[in-house]
Amino acid sequence: REAENRSTHDLGFMLYNSFGNGYRLTKNPEYRAILLKGAASLASRYHPRVGCIQSWDASDLWDFPVIIDNMMNLEYLFWATQETGDSSYYHMAVSHADRTLENHFRPDYSSFHVVTYDTLSGDVLSRQTHQGYADSSAWSRGQAWGLYGFTMAYRETKYERYLQQAQQIADYLLDHPRFPEDGILYWDLDAPDIPDAERDASAAAVMGAALVELSHYSDGAGRDRYLEAAEKIVASLSEPPYHAGIGENGNFLLKHSVGAKPFGGEVDVPLVYADYYYLEALTRLKEIYDQ
Repeated sequence: REAENRSTHDLGFMLYNSFGNGYRLTKNPEYRAILLKGAASLASRYHPRVGCIQSWDASDLWDFPVIIDNMMNLEYLFWATQETGDSSYYHMAVSHADRTLENHFRPDYSSFHVVTYDTLSGDVLSRQTHQGYADSSAWSRGQAWGLYGFTMAYRETKYERYLQQAQQIADYLLDHPRFPEDGILYWDLDAPDIPDAERDASAAAVMGAALVELSHYSDGAGRDRYLEAAEKIVASLSEPPYHAGIGENGNFLLKHSVGAKPFGGEVDVPLVYADYYYLEALTRLKEIYDQ
């Protein structure tokens, strides 16, 4: 039923990560039909003047919000063009990535969470957070979404600007004075109670999976640095206190993720996307080790 859901931008997470992997592995035509219907639903949220896929619906808080998480859904649109030959999906994805590159990032390559646009002019109205500590802070999973999203965008387009952006985000994180020794990010890099702030295993898992892929596209010292950082993150996630024992933790693999701390939602809990990207990071590392 989610294939006909036009009220959310999260269809990449909801459909491409599930039916997309199902179709990749089985070529079941029923999965393909669902995926194509869902891609059209996602594309319906694109606004040509803004040049982006709308994240949340308009409300008293914002008219046309775009969140950094939305970079992750572009992979679904790139797939839709490859599968159908309809280039409109590709152009929407590239436009969204370009606008995100232009408007979501600070000079140090940290990212705002939410950018709100005027639908008449296409101009930026505000830059805020929703799940981070403050509008000016670096919400850690948002940084990881950006790192992963631009790495993926480079894979799909080979546009050098996306590779450079991914590398600069990676360097920002790895060089950050509050990047923990074990590689498992605090929930926000500007949280006032570091080093006692909660860690976010989901942010670390997304970052680890992205760094493995980014290492393939990078040369020399950068390649080695990104791969070594990914290995450290995955090794930390694979041991206590982050990795659960068999039959524990509601059968989730990872503990200690943070969903939306400002609202008291999902604080220090297991999260499905933490497990998903942890497994992806493991799979990507295994492909390297098996060569």
